[in-house]
Amino acid sequence: MKRKSSAVWKGGIKDGKGTISTDSGVLSDTQYSFSTRFEDGKGTNPEELIAAAHAGCFSMALSGQLGNAGLTAESINTTATVTLDKTDGGFTITAVHLDVTAKIPGTEQQAFETAANNAKAGCPVSKVLNAQITMNAKLEA
Repeated sequence: MKRKSSAVWKGGIKDGKGTISTDSGVLSDTQYSFSTRFEDGKGTNPEELIAAAHAGCFSMALSGQLGNAGLTAESINTTATVTLDKTDGGFTITAVHLDVTAKIPGTEQQAFETAANNAKAGCPVSKVLNAQITMNAKLEA
């Protein structure tokens, strides 16, 4: 399975503007810019999208882990907070924190913690920075 998204950027880093789109059409020319990334501008940014992807991936992974234990969640609410820090090597995502609240009738705390820890370790987005990164780079004249 492969999923695609695309981005277009025009202009300089601070005065330029960009758009992000997904093949599904959920995002279609969605605006992003310096101000949406490093200030409080209107639009999205890559770190917000990573946070959304991580929250969604983790919630599904937790549901799967619970299912493996014969449990079904009534609800799983996850907030992922991505931290972007300026380091010696430039801006770096230094941390992601998951806040999870789940309602799972008849579940003991230990079973929930085991499932949550397994989901955190096994969620594909949790492992993304360990992925092989490949690139095709083409310079247009």
